[in-house]
Parts: sequence; C-alpha cells; structure tokens
Amino acid sequence: MRRILIVEDEEAIANLIRTVLTDAGYQCTWASDGLQAADLLENNPFDLALLDIMLPGADGYELLEYCKSLEIAVIFLSAKGEVEDRVRGLRAGAEDYLPKPFALPELLARVDTVLRRCGKGAGILKVAEDIEIDTSFHIVKKAGRPVALTAKEYDLLVLFAQNPNIVLHRERIYERVWGEIYLGDSRTVDLHVQRMRKKLGLEERLTAIYKVGYRLEG
Repeated sequence: MRRILIVEDEEAIANLIRTVLTDAGYQCTWASDGLQAADLLENNPFDLALLDIMLPGADGYELLEYCKSLEIAVIFLSAKGEVEDRVRGLRAGAEDYLPKPFALPELLARVDTVLRRCGKGAGILKVAEDIEIDTSFHIVKKAGRPVALTAKEYDLLVLFAQNPNIVLHRERIYERVWGEIYLGDSRTVDLHVQRMRKKLGLEERLTAIYKVGYRLEG
C-alpha cells in the first residue's frame, strides 16, 4: 500500500483529502505544521508528500528539500495559484502543483499520475488466485491469459482490487473512475461493473450491495 503524507494546517481540508485518498487505497498520515512534517519525513517511509506552502514552523519549500533528499515525490497544494507561483514550485522540484480550491477527483487523478510517473504506482495486484493486474503495463490476466478490458473496466477492477472487502458506494466509484460529480444515475456504473465482472468470472466475488454499491470479497 502506497503511503502519502498530507501536510496541511487546515484540518477540514486535510480530512477531505485523507478521506478520498484512503477510499482509493492509499495509507495517509496528516501533519498540521512544517516541523511535525519534517519529523515524520525523517522517521517514516513515504511515497508521496502533499505539501501546502504557507505553513507554521517550516514552509513547503523547506519541506520540499527534505523530500528531495529522501526521494519522496511532492505535489504542492496551495492557495498561491498565480502562474509565477506554479512555475516556482515546479522549478524547485515538485512533480505537480495544484492551486486551491481544487476538485478532489482531480487531486486523486494527479496523485495516481505522479506515482505512476515516479515508478511508485507500479506492481502486480492480485484479484484472485487466477486473476492479476500488471499496473505497469495495464494488463489483466486470468489463468495466465490476457483479458481485454475497456479503459473504464480496467480502472474499476483496479479500484476494487485496492479496496478488498470494502463496500464502495456508487457515487464514489463514479467520481473515482469517471472523474466527474455523481448525479444519481447508477446505470453507467452498473453496466460497466456487470461487463467487467462477466469477462473475469467475478459474478460471485464482486457482489452488489442493494441501493449502495459493490464489494469485492477478498
């Protein structure tokens, strides 16, 4: 499981970020100031740090230097959203820069992208004894043979594989996979889940929870 450090002095924002990333299968730790973050960075392994810039104790640019020395990827999340601010952050060594306010699905997409680009999102996910996902090359195999999935079916399978035995609500599935706000029409989610489930023979393990969503039995 990939570990992410969230450095944000506003607790409400930090909780929203932590919720969406945890639901996506990431392990998150929160620091409310720069000094606490520095201690956590020195004593714990992280794959990615989400850094506010204006922080008490030590600012985001100081923490970026910690992260660079430890080979931890950084995404800046900041209210300083002018072009010169973004350029400065990227030139300083951040992998990405997302101005506040931002949409949580966009943040999640950027986190996924940065981890893949840095080689920290790659690996093999096991869905069952005979089903595995090679996230490096977006290949799904069943009994050693590739299975052709659409892009959305693949993203759905990865989402379920990262969250075994957890009930995923339809709105979270839609926002995570489609990257849009869920407006209450479940047909799109249901159709894609049913097609993916049939292709992989997961009818019994990937179960529908009435009026809620789906759960992959581990």
